[in-house]
Amino acid sequence: MLGRNKSFTRFLKFAAFPFFAFGVVMVFPLFQGAFFTFTDWDGFGITFDTFVGLDNYREAGADPAFWTSLLFTGQYVVVSLILVNVVAFSLALLVTAPLRSSNVFRTFFFIPNLIGGVILGFIWQFVFNRSFTAFGDLLGFESWTTSMLNNPDTAFWALVIVTVWQMSGYMMIIYITGLLSVEKDVLEAARIDGASEFRTLVSIKMPLMAQAFTISLFLTLRNSFMAYDVNVGLTGGGPFRSTELVSMHIFNEAFMFGFLGTGQAKAVMMFIIVAVIALIQVAISKRAEVQR
Repeated sequence: MLGRNKSFTRFLKFAAFPFFAFGVVMVFPLFQGAFFTFTDWDGFGITFDTFVGLDNYREAGADPAFWTSLLFTGQYVVVSLILVNVVAFSLALLVTAPLRSSNVFRTFFFIPNLIGGVILGFIWQFVFNRSFTAFGDLLGFESWTTSMLNNPDTAFWALVIVTVWQMSGYMMIIYITGLLSVEKDVLEAARIDGASEFRTLVSIKMPLMAQAFTISLFLTLRNSFMAYDVNVGLTGGGPFRSTELVSMHIFNEAFMFGFLGTGQAKAVMMFIIVAVIALIQVAISKRAEVQR
């Protein structure tokens, strides 16, 4: 009993402050925001006679712009989820190959993740608006003479390109860790049995590094749903709000148009949707993991 008390005291010494900070920064704002969705909160103060019940949720559900941005975000998430992880896994295979310059490649591929999203958006905005159009004029490619950001269809792919360029390097590190965690004895046994490199990759390496896939898919899913800074810096939601991701839509609703209660209600709805999708993804990925 005395040992348990000492362990609990030791736990409090090390974990009390982190738990307190997590509660203040994450838990309290979450419940406070959920509470504000039932009020006509104006962003400055609140009294207990301003409850409006589910009115904010009704207005949020009746707003077609919210569902349009949510659908656009869903398309963006699906495409980004696939391309980011395919590119990241390919890069991980490249830099774990026996090459002299593999460490240089790792650094080079990871650098885009260190650049802030807004700055990254402005950099690529210059690339799409100036560099690509200049090359189009120079080489006579008519399709390149107009910026991709001026067309709603091509602006979507511009947003995806920047996302893949930014996130692939980070996911690459996770896949590298997964590839290096595969035991060499297992790989040596596969080589002795005559398994090809492709067969070894598909039948041995990928199943044994399933945890890396679970983590990378979850992080890509979360980051794509929460994307805001790149959206602001690259397209600003244009043209004509056609590339407005749901995070930007909620921000504009609350702070640009002043509908704070409705904006907070949309944020709660988005939180629930993302949480459900993320839990489903993790549950499915966990089933594919090999018990080691």
